[in-house]
Amino acid sequence: MIDEILDRIYPMPGTSKRQLTASVTEIACPRNSILMEAGKVVPHIYFIKEGIARAYAPAEDRDITFWFGKEGDPVVSMKSYVADLPGYEYIELLEDCILYRLETAALKDLFRQDIHMANWGRKFAEKELVKTEELIISRQFKTASERYQDLIKEKPDLLQRVQLGHIASYLGITQVSLSRIRAEMK
Repeated sequence: MIDEILDRIYPMPGTSKRQLTASVTEIACPRNSILMEAGKVVPHIYFIKEGIARAYAPAEDRDITFWFGKEGDPVVSMKSYVADLPGYEYIELLEDCILYRLETAALKDLFRQDIHMANWGRKFAEKELVKTEELIISRQFKTASERYQDLIKEKPDLLQRVQLGHIASYLGITQVSLSRIRAEMK
């Protein structure tokens, strides 16, 4: 499965991919684990083999969820990955997860050794940037109802696997408002 995940980002020749996958470690983590903490440099990137995670930032009286990841998705603190600086997000595992872990320092060494891996790393960063841009645009220009409809279309299984409180937070609304939107759609 790691080969498929890597290929979705950017296909590499077999020798490059084998070198990269040799640096990957498969780990299991229990539900409710905090994989990444705000204010700390995260020395790894992860890819989800099984399970679901969320990224959130604490606010005064609640957490604000701004990302969900599921099978095949990368889990990364871009600030740590790009600039080797402490991230601003917490990553919580919402289910028992099996993850592929890759040390950022080892990955950057591979980038220096192999142009195909360097291109893979560039495509990885570009895709994460586009996802962030889409999220910002969605938050600015779409209603909560439209964002909910997008979530149903793009990741329908999240509705079965994630607490409604986290989904409401992701949409930027209360659970009461989410219940109203869901009722209107029926």
